[in-house]
Amino acid sequence: MLETLNFPQYTFSVQWRKGRPYLFDPLRQRWVRLTPEEWVRQHLAQHLVQALGYPAALIAFEAALTDQNRSRRADLIVYDRQGRPLLLAECKAPSVPITQAVVEQAGRYNRIVGAPYLVVTNGHVHYAWYIDPTSPSITPLAQLPTFAAMLQGD
Repeated sequence: MLETLNFPQYTFSVQWRKGRPYLFDPLRQRWVRLTPEEWVRQHLAQHLVQALGYPAALIAFEAALTDQNRSRRADLIVYDRQGRPLLLAECKAPSVPITQAVVEQAGRYNRIVGAPYLVVTNGHVHYAWYIDPTSPSITPLAQLPTFAAMLQGD
């Protein structure tokens, strides 16, 4: 289950409880069930914090939202220092291909959240876009910007 992903290597504490793996989430400061999707989410979060300088306190996991009268959860939302959504990420298990349907799911969630940056990843393939709030323009990104660079774009 702990396959190598297309992220820098990060160290996590893992333990087994009643035959199931759990990972200690250093950002939430608690043990979480280690699913393939959680493995991807944890790597993305650590990449944002350790490599790109995102403040851990501004990252929310599995944020509740309502999509077409149904309760949903955004995998990861990064906020700016004023509490405005800055980035929404949709994480899938490594075995789940990033299809148009996955991108559309992230887009639906982001229409509710309104973050200018959107990320979709399965740990192997990553896609990111900048959504210009002043026009209908969506720009694919070759890589995610640092937190400081995102704030400069404000």
